[in-house]
Amino acid sequence: MKKDEHRLRLWTQQRHVTVPQLFFQTYKELHMSDDEALIVLHLLAFFEENVEFPTPQDLAARTCFVPNDISMKMQRLMQKGFVEITQGVDGSGRLFEKYSLAPLWSRIVRLLEQKEMQQQETSVKNEEGEIFALFEQEFGRLLSPMELETINTWFDQDGHTPAIIKAALKEAVLAGKISLRYIDRILFEWKKKNITSPKQIEQHSEQFRARQIKPVQSVAPTTTSGMFYNWLDERE
Repeated sequence: MKKDEHRLRLWTQQRHVTVPQLFFQTYKELHMSDDEALIVLHLLAFFEENVEFPTPQDLAARTCFVPNDISMKMQRLMQKGFVEITQGVDGSGRLFEKYSLAPLWSRIVRLLEQKEMQQQETSVKNEEGEIFALFEQEFGRLLSPMELETINTWFDQDGHTPAIIKAALKEAVLAGKISLRYIDRILFEWKKKNITSPKQIEQHSEQFRARQIKPVQSVAPTTTSGMFYNWLDERE
């Protein structure tokens, strides 16, 4: 029993091979086979042992593959851009060859960036769809093809975000002028003033209200709390 405990203690005290969790999550999406992924894991283990250029025989000794199979799999890994052979310099200044998994890590990073971009694009598309539904709700009817085209123009050509278009619709509702023409003029004014976020809209409105109530603050300070800022009537 003591002998088994000693062996277990030796096992737990051995160095562990660190494998990024993202490797397990993405290697299938990178079209890497399970056999190739296993070779990568063994390369990481050899690197941990300071063996940076294991031979096919070294790898075969730890797997169920023969050296010829190992050579073919390593060739495929390099052809797919997962592994490369680089040069290093030892303590004596001599050059030596070694395997590098830097291309694999770069591929994983690019894959994650692409997935993030796709998620962002999907999120934007969903927000745009909500804008169309919101306009139909406020108008109390389906939008005409021309109206749909106008809103699409705000997105595609003018570069307005869903949040800004939603805010412009809100301003039109507050003004009691629910029309695409009026909203288009609001968006034009905001773009001219370089207003690109709902926070900037709120700050601009608050500054306007502050200027309006200052002269009459002692007379009727509460009458301006609901004052509507008409963007189209302001003069620079």
